[in-house]
Amino acid sequence: MNNEESSLTRPLIGITTHRSLSRYSYPVISLTEAYIQALSRAGADPVLIPPGLPDEGLESLLSRLDGILFSGGGDVHPRRYGSQPHPLVNEVDEDRDRVEIALVQQALEDGTPFLGICRGLQVVNVALGGSLYEDLLDQHPNAIKHDRFPDEARDYLAHSVSIEPGSQLAEVLGTRELQVNSLHHQGIRQVARDLRSTAYAPDGVIEAVEAQEHPFGLAVQWHPEWLQAHLVMRSLFERFVQAAA
Repeated sequence: MNNEESSLTRPLIGITTHRSLSRYSYPVISLTEAYIQALSRAGADPVLIPPGLPDEGLESLLSRLDGILFSGGGDVHPRRYGSQPHPLVNEVDEDRDRVEIALVQQALEDGTPFLGICRGLQVVNVALGGSLYEDLLDQHPNAIKHDRFPDEARDYLAHSVSIEPGSQLAEVLGTRELQVNSLHHQGIRQVARDLRSTAYAPDGVIEAVEAQEHPFGLAVQWHPEWLQAHLVMRSLFERFVQAAA
């Protein structure tokens, strides 16, 4: 196979993005480069999915994608899971919630492979009817500190995660326990009916879910894109790209 033929077989994977302001206060759509690098290294061609797209634009875009990565970012609006405002809920973007929830639901219906990371895990759960803790330290009994940034580097291995035997995640990673980074203050309270929880932190916080009866629908609470020095974290992206291909 020549280089041209090889490039044509690389799956096209969309990555959700977030709004922010530039140093000159201009609105920008952005994404941490680590996601792009991890997907590209695993053999995919990443494209950015901006918030603000109309519903018909989302349907058109999804029809051209081989997979979706739901990236990290600010909190999902509590209204989306039937809860009340909380003083520690931050960086809410209701239009991003709309876009990502629509994409999750459509990906589940179409069987499109997807991977959720941090906020991505939370929005997948909310999109399918689950709920969240607005703040783990405030609401989860005996919670450890999960928001380790900026006190620690983004690749700091903060705690262990135990993985359910027989789960797709255990098969993908080839292990039942690993060390992960931790950059979140929210977490899953009630798991959506169509999801299975497959990994847990030492305090019982859910660290991964997978969609039942779906070819590849995984979401993790940690940030594997920052841990690409570890083979097991690269394998998560590689298997996602293989499923998308």
